[in-house]
Amino acid sequence: MSLPTVVISSPGGETAADFVPGANLLCCSLRHHGEELLDPGHGVEAYAEQGKTMGIPLLYPWANRLSHAGYEVAGRMVTLPAGESGTRYPVDPNGLPIHGAIPGGIVWEAEANGDRLAAAVAWEADDLLELFPFRHRVSVEASVDESGLTLTTTVHADAGDPVPVAFGYHPYLRLPGSSREGWRVDLGATRRIVLDERMIPTGERVELAERDFLLGERSLDDGLADLMTPARFRVSDGERSLSASFGSGYDWAQVYAPPGHDFICFEPMTAPTDALNSHDGLRVLKPGEAHAARFRLAVTP
Repeated sequence: MSLPTVVISSPGGETAADFVPGANLLCCSLRHHGEELLDPGHGVEAYAEQGKTMGIPLLYPWANRLSHAGYEVAGRMVTLPAGESGTRYPVDPNGLPIHGAIPGGIVWEAEANGDRLAAAVAWEADDLLELFPFRHRVSVEASVDESGLTLTTTVHADAGDPVPVAFGYHPYLRLPGSSREGWRVDLGATRRIVLDERMIPTGERVELAERDFLLGERSLDDGLADLMTPARFRVSDGERSLSASFGSGYDWAQVYAPPGHDFICFEPMTAPTDALNSHDGLRVLKPGEAHAARFRLAVTP
């Protein structure tokens, strides 16, 4: 399976990003002065075919987990296709649907022009509507400059249906040439979402005990609420930092750093985990409305 990429590069060549339109517009590589800033995971094909995340994947139409194989929202009750878990949508170790549709089923029209990319996809195919029965369109604008990448994603309720907005991104960030044992982390949020044993929110939120800490071998997989203004997340090895700044449209976050791996994910989310069931923090667009969300990744000394 070979999936073509489109590439954008900053005018001075300092930053370059590669996108895969045939795998839900995965950003599979982000390079700064030739050094890779993203973890490659199991590769593009495993992402496209099985949803094994890497790079900067767009989690669509829901980010993170659902509490069961279905949901009820905007007047519609959805039961995900029986017997197809792991083939139409990824599942977690508990068998819960996670991260939306299998990426290889979402094919974008994309055009790169120098330092900018414009892409769009219409959510109208029968297999996609079976998972998320709301006709709409999604567009992405990406740009790179001398220090990083900016991604703006817009959901357009332009096909007559209301549209719940529950997507997110999952940037697998790394600092080349250094180990997580020496990484310092700063979180741009003030509260943590309490999760049950299945990693589903209980509805409770507590004060974030530590916002600035040494990563070391600690395990992180936490939902975050009450983001700061501006919401800026950062990892630093003492010589340089990589920051994720969430703009308007992203009111929630997740931080993920499993032990034994030299990456950390600062995940911008438009709604908390399982919002299609809980409706907590969930936006539902009326026909004719749109929702835009922007975040930026940048390298600083």
